Amino acid sequence: QVQLVESGGGLVQPGGSLRLSCAASRIAFSSYDMGWYRQAPGKQRELVARVTSGLTTKYADSVKGRFTISRDNAKNTVYLQMNSLKPEDTAVYYCNAHFYNSDYWGQGTQVTVSS
Repeated sequence: QVQLVESGGGLVQPGGSLRLSCAASRIAFSSYDMGWYRQAPGKQRELVARVTSGLTTKYADSVKGRFTISRDNAKNTVYLQMNSLKPEDTAVYYCNAHFYNSDYWGQGTQVTVSS
């Protein structure tokens, strides 16, 4: 079945950087819109960034100018470069693959921003 495996989360100090990766398997990766979502304790899951199959990107206002989403179709991988991290970025980050009526999710990776 489809697998999305996230990596790269961890503990970082405010102002620091992390790069998340999501490796996909068993999907026609280049046809899918790929996204990163996050869910903080007690909050709903929210879109962080998305890159379409046509390479159009969209960002949540809270991360614009700090986060960058990119994809490598040759490696079936989507990335999220996170700079100038803030404590409010603390959450579990999930990878999403979307194509018409199909949605797939990864297991999530924890990002904690704390001094």
